[in-house]
Amino acid sequence: MPRALITGASGLIGSALVPSLESHGYQVIRLVRRESKASEIRWEPTRPIPPDLVSGYDAVIHLSGETITGRWSAAKKARIRDSRVVSTKNLSEALAKTDSPPKEFLCASATGFYGSRGDEVLTEESPAGAGFLAEVCQEWESATAPATKAGIRTLNLRTGLVLSRNGGPLKEMLLPFRLGLGGRIGSGRQWWSWIHIEDWLAAAHHILQNPLVNHETIVDRRASPPGPRLTLHGPINMVSPNPVTNAEFTKTLAKALNRPAILPIPAFAARIALGELADEALLASARVEPKALLDSGFGFKFPDSGSTLTNLL
Repeated sequence: MPRALITGASGLIGSALVPSLESHGYQVIRLVRRESKASEIRWEPTRPIPPDLVSGYDAVIHLSGETITGRWSAAKKARIRDSRVVSTKNLSEALAKTDSPPKEFLCASATGFYGSRGDEVLTEESPAGAGFLAEVCQEWESATAPATKAGIRTLNLRTGLVLSRNGGPLKEMLLPFRLGLGGRIGSGRQWWSWIHIEDWLAAAHHILQNPLVNHETIVDRRASPPGPRLTLHGPINMVSPNPVTNAEFTKTLAKALNRPAILPIPAFAARIALGELADEALLASARVEPKALLDSGFGFKFPDSGSTLTNLL
């Protein structure tokens, strides 16, 4: 039985990934900060990790990190950075020193790596952008270097907006849109890169070289495109192949709910409500494409926002 060690198991992605892995034969052990229970190990992300604590796993998946939502005080920004960079450095160094390292180390990252780039099409080969989130993502990915140097296949999962019924940005948007109070944010011309939670899970299985996907996504999944199959490593854009502008996304969401989308949120109002977060997230434009996944033969079940929002709603 393959064994997987995961951090951030209680988050939006982790809470879906754990049962998905277990349904395909993995024994999943969670690293948690509170008192541990069955199938859990307690750890302190900001402190060095004993190598034997993370030894003997086939895959290690690191998803934990302070939420970026909320106003960014200096203390909040420090928590955002340290919860990602310091924890990744400690975990990566421990994996590099263990006598029984994993075959794969999957570490979360974000499309914030690219910063706000207007209409520029961004792939894994594109350089980093500017801004706080871009700087955090660069340090976050660099912190996996000890594992890479130790010969562990390391992947930095640059995830966009994850769309799910159970939380994340879609859940936050539903109430105002159901009340007919939704609309574009700012100009609406900014590109949003997103992914259906089921496609994220299927991509994770694909990366782990498991031919199966969870029972909901294996049916009717689009056939993988022809062409050479590449071994994935390094940065991976975990996004749909069809990013959309904010205006198009909000229009599609309103249509799926059979509601109007006629009340835009001015950029200045978003900045008043959220401060720096508004410019780095809601108003930022990142037109990101999943080149590495597509080149490796992965097929998306939900490649466009229309089918995604219809499915979820």
